[in-house]
Amino acid sequence: MGKPQEDYPGDHKISDTGSKSHEQEPITACLLSAAFFGALGSSFIYGYNLSVVNAPASFIKAFYNKTWIERYGEPIAAETVTLLWSITVSIFAIGGLLGALSVSSIIRVLGRKGTLLLNNGFAVIAALLLALGETAKSFEMLIVGRFIIGVDSGIALSVLPMYLGEITPKHIRGSIGQFNSILICLGVFTGQVLGLPELLGQVSRWNHLFSFLAVPAVLQLCVLPFLPESPRYLLMERRDEAGAERAFQRFLGKKDVSQELEEVHAEARAQDNVQRASVLQLLKNPAVHWQLITIMITMACYQLCGLNAIWYYTNGILLEAGFAKNIIPYITLSTGAIETLAAIASGLVIERIGRKPLLIFGFSAMAVFFSLLTVFLNFQDSVSWMPYLSYICILAVIASFCSGPGGIPFILTGELFEQSYRPAAFMIAGTVNWLSNFAVGLLFPFIQKLQSFAFLVFVVVCILGSIYLYFVLPETKNQTFMDISQSFAKINKISAPEKMLSPHRDMAEVLAKHVV
Repeated sequence: MGKPQEDYPGDHKISDTGSKSHEQEPITACLLSAAFFGALGSSFIYGYNLSVVNAPASFIKAFYNKTWIERYGEPIAAETVTLLWSITVSIFAIGGLLGALSVSSIIRVLGRKGTLLLNNGFAVIAALLLALGETAKSFEMLIVGRFIIGVDSGIALSVLPMYLGEITPKHIRGSIGQFNSILICLGVFTGQVLGLPELLGQVSRWNHLFSFLAVPAVLQLCVLPFLPESPRYLLMERRDEAGAERAFQRFLGKKDVSQELEEVHAEARAQDNVQRASVLQLLKNPAVHWQLITIMITMACYQLCGLNAIWYYTNGILLEAGFAKNIIPYITLSTGAIETLAAIASGLVIERIGRKPLLIFGFSAMAVFFSLLTVFLNFQDSVSWMPYLSYICILAVIASFCSGPGGIPFILTGELFEQSYRPAAFMIAGTVNWLSNFAVGLLFPFIQKLQSFAFLVFVVVCILGSIYLYFVLPETKNQTFMDISQSFAKINKISAPEKMLSPHRDMAEVLAKHVV
């Protein structure tokens, strides 16, 4: 049973600004700091780890061989070094899955901000293990370090979008939420830059690539403690109205936050149970059935749309185009730059265009450019300038991904579920994300056998994802969490409670009672 209405202090607060638009309110330094430093110590680290292992791969394998000789007096077998390297790379996804599965339990105790702060500890420990593995002559330290940084990333990709979604006004929730995607792309680009031979991509410096992981974690540790916890978490789960009011005031930069408090109270009254729901309860609840399916499909498409496959083909296409092998690392910097610019552009237009159009456009454009890439690759040997068109298609695929699919799935996970179901929803979304990531690594060697036609597999995924989103996903921009739940009521075949209509309707009802 849900709590009766009178259990929510603050129900009596009626804002006279309910009809006023938020759109002219400035974005505060407190909100920007929370978004930037929250993402710096979370999303940036995840993105950095996606690219950082590429440059030192040959050095790490040589280290494995040297350590093996010192231990066993003979060179390591080729099959063994391949196995160790595969474990080093893939165990990142296993750690990510464990991190995603642990999120719900950790935030129950520590909250959103506290979990982000704890997560920095994992990043620092991983940085130490990865940086000191060569000195300690232990390749096991590198493997364990990669596992721990995977745990860090699994937690970060669930908690950060949840935190940003709960601290941000609805009219800029998408733009602030895109900090997650922007910092992922910036992390990838930073890993590419630092991995250049002139910087840390050398046999004597490769371990410093991993020690850099501690820098964004320490920066977040220095800033985040001085920023507020999620006011929605404080009010609905901690029942700390005074703390929630102070948090809203700092994030929004205004003294009167009664309207925001009332919106949270209205959501709490509308829920059958304001206590945190378990994953099993989420799976059993018909009121969130299609929200759950939507998030699972969107997250699966996020990983299975083929972006990871692009990295495998980029160097080969550049070699075919006649570029010297030693300058290819500098040319591939363009991929990281395009990623970052596309993510920033998406953040700037998301509140004007909306989540749904950007997602559908992103997946559809990827399908188009993957199809063109397939054609160009088949004619690559017969036409001298064809590799240049192939590389343009690669850049276009990357830009299409980052324009919507690269960040919006995480925003949607926070928007499609109300407070009590949000932790369980992120846990399920994170599980699908990391299992799909692992599946790509497992199946890609088989997909590669299709050669240039491999991209047609991803064309199918992108088209099916676009069709599903077109017919099922409602637009969520500038909507309250209750409004979004209401939009799914019909497809879930349930009657929407009247109190879920809007917080303004709740206030009108209370005013009417006072007048009577």
